[in-house]
Amino acid sequence: MRLRKHLENLPVGHKLLAALLVLVAAVLLIANLAFISAAYWITQQSMAPQALHTLGRLIASPALSQEALHSSASAEALLKRLDDYTPLRAAVIYDSNGHSLAQLHRGEKLGVPQQLDELESWRETAFRTNLLVELPHPSGRPGALLLVASSELPGAFYTGTLTASLGILALSMLLWLLVARQIKRLVTRPIRNLEELSRQVTREENYALRAERGNADEIGRLADAFNTMLMRMEAREQQLRRARDDAQRAFDQAQSLAEETRHSNRKLEREVQVRSKIEQKLTGFQNYLNSIIDSMPSALIALDEQLYVTQWNQEASTLSGTSLNEAMNQPVFLAFPPLKPYLDKLRNTAEQHRVEKIERVTWPKDDEPRHYALTFYPLMGGNGRGVVIRIDDITQRLSLEEMMVQSEKMLSVGGLAAGMAHEINNPLGAILHNVQNIRRRLSPELEKNREQAEHSGISLQAIEHYLQAREIPRLLDGIQHAGQRAAKIVTHMLSFSRRSDRQLAPCELPALIDQALEIASNDFDLADSFDFKTLQINREFDPGLGSVPATANELEQVLLNLLKNAAQAIHQRDDASEAGRITLRTRQVGNWAEIQVEDNGTGMSEAVRKRIFEPFFTTKEVGQGTGLGLAVSYFIITNNHKGQMEVQSVAGQGTCFTLRLPLNSPSSTGQ
Repeated sequence: MRLRKHLENLPVGHKLLAALLVLVAAVLLIANLAFISAAYWITQQSMAPQALHTLGRLIASPALSQEALHSSASAEALLKRLDDYTPLRAAVIYDSNGHSLAQLHRGEKLGVPQQLDELESWRETAFRTNLLVELPHPSGRPGALLLVASSELPGAFYTGTLTASLGILALSMLLWLLVARQIKRLVTRPIRNLEELSRQVTREENYALRAERGNADEIGRLADAFNTMLMRMEAREQQLRRARDDAQRAFDQAQSLAEETRHSNRKLEREVQVRSKIEQKLTGFQNYLNSIIDSMPSALIALDEQLYVTQWNQEASTLSGTSLNEAMNQPVFLAFPPLKPYLDKLRNTAEQHRVEKIERVTWPKDDEPRHYALTFYPLMGGNGRGVVIRIDDITQRLSLEEMMVQSEKMLSVGGLAAGMAHEINNPLGAILHNVQNIRRRLSPELEKNREQAEHSGISLQAIEHYLQAREIPRLLDGIQHAGQRAAKIVTHMLSFSRRSDRQLAPCELPALIDQALEIASNDFDLADSFDFKTLQINREFDPGLGSVPATANELEQVLLNLLKNAAQAIHQRDDASEAGRITLRTRQVGNWAEIQVEDNGTGMSEAVRKRIFEPFFTTKEVGQGTGLGLAVSYFIITNNHKGQMEVQSVAGQGTCFTLRLPLNSPSSTGQ
């Protein structure tokens, strides 16, 4: 990085010379490598094979071949004559039986084959030029001579190449010096002259200086542009001088006028001091009244007779999103659009001096519906008639009222659920037990069934064929499925009626929610109608929320029930353009751990939302729901965990269930 930074900071001329030097060195290096490679290739592909053929024909003469095959000593003597032959790397003489008689190696010993039969496999791994020559013998069985060429170039070649390269390098350096001199004359020197001129202009602030024209290249055009800039700066400076003179004359005139007005200002100062004291008192009183109004928990808005805003407290700004400056002196339906439907009531209040009340209105706030009570008071004063609007947030009060009504409903049906569950449980057990006995007594696998069938002279296979033909097993399956469903309803009713005496244990909500998701994704009832795994699951877990005291299996039952309801609501949508989505959130709100299960399903109306936790209330078709799932879930959260359970929903947009569990666990959940 330092070298790169240094190169970037070099002058332009030095950069050009450095690039030229690198280019010359690269060309020289590539030329030498290409020359050496070409020489090596010519040697290996042309000269070495020719030399081996010539040497092979000489030794294959009858006299020399007979002498070489006579004995190992004669073969070794013949090979020693070839020791001074530079292109030869190794040589081997094989006798008539293909055995090695003698070997010659120049330099490091090569792994040449000892048997003539191994020659082909050796050639597959050897990369040197080699030649096999047949040596005739009077006995009729010829021998063989293996010649291996050397792959090295002679040292004189490298010496000559190096000398030529140095000569070329010296000539290149001479040419580089000539080019450097021209670059300095044509590039570096004009740039330095222009740089020195710019410094002189900055130092002396003399804009009459001009740069030399130079050549008609980029540097010359840069000098022309610099001269043009200096000319404009000189003209601008002259304009500034004239403007400075005009300003001085105007300043002198202003001083004379200021002296005249100074006397009149002294008279006005005394009047201003008196008025400022009065305004301070009025401002203090106004701020005091504003502080009182802003500290009130209700939104207060004062209007004149034309319903224009004259007073606006902090709570009104928070509720409407309109600041005080934006709302003042504006029509109320512009400053607070949700009040537009009540303009007639506001006019009646201002004209007839009558208090108007709206018990409940619902407006969205932070993407959640909030409930408010409106009261319009007539305003009488010296400035004419008007109206005061008070807006109170009653969302929490309505929620508490709904929770109290729901708790009373749960208590009233608890005893009924327990009695019904015990009364239904006995005949239900008999039905399921008898269905199981019927299946067992029709099974051909039991020995006693086979004995009774033989004794009666009938075949169990025939009976089974008849039962299948009449779809008796399907009817038994229907009886068993209905009985199991009824048993599940009884279990829910008993769980609903019992008072929990379980001890709460610390639970990790993310792990519990993931486990409920896993169970829901493998639920048979869901998989029978659609694939739960195709839904988009969004997890928004608060990492700062620790363990929460709860009963894990009960809380998992509640979550599983909410997930199944959400999945079914998504599946019932008419518009499938948007992907099904379930959002799971956990967060800490004060001393409560909050869990939210939100979906983008069909949603529900306000009438359905108010009855959603009632036992046996359901919007599903007959046979699809018992109406106890949410009632039992509500009972588990409020009674067993001393928590809260709420629901917010908009028809056609989705539903959001909110569970709140206390973080400080009581000693026992039973009361």
